[in-house]
Amino acid sequence: MTEDEARERILSAAEELYYRKGYAAVGMDELRAQAGVSLRRLYNLFPAKTDIVAAVLARKHAEWESGLTSAVTDAGDDARTRLLAVYGYLEAWFCTDDFRGCAFINAFGELGGTNPEVAEIVRSHKASFQEYMAGLVAGAGASPLLAAQLSILAEGAQSTAAISADPRVAAQARQAAEVLIDAAVAAR
Repeated sequence: MTEDEARERILSAAEELYYRKGYAAVGMDELRAQAGVSLRRLYNLFPAKTDIVAAVLARKHAEWESGLTSAVTDAGDDARTRLLAVYGYLEAWFCTDDFRGCAFINAFGELGGTNPEVAEIVRSHKASFQEYMAGLVAGAGASPLLAAQLSILAEGAQSTAAISADPRVAAQARQAAEVLIDAAVAAR
């Protein structure tokens, strides 16, 4: 197995295990066994668990950005429809069989208080989402305050859906977003 193949196997196993069981609950030996690599190879590629967590979160960030951007692009050119596509993306995600909340919120909850590197990765990811929403809001000609409000709705929907196991939370967030968008557009 090449180094790239081993790295991919480790990251795929880590992503699945961390999301299903939690970051703190998965030890290096369990990860090694799931990935089918030696402990030595695991540590050669990732000297510390934080290195693996950071790499997994980098993958999740890229996956999130790609999926969200595709959903918004597919929504067309209407600014309001593009903003609401964010909540359609969330709903599709919440309906997946393996949905267990936001990997970043989960990582922050488990590791953010004791691992500054993980905390910074999570903050950066969340800031990136807020910047993306700000761009969509600017495209609608609305106040930047709307971007913060819509981001909070999306973040709250992720946490609520994970806790309640109810994907309808995304539709509720979308309805609230519609009210906020319409009020913001009417106020300009």
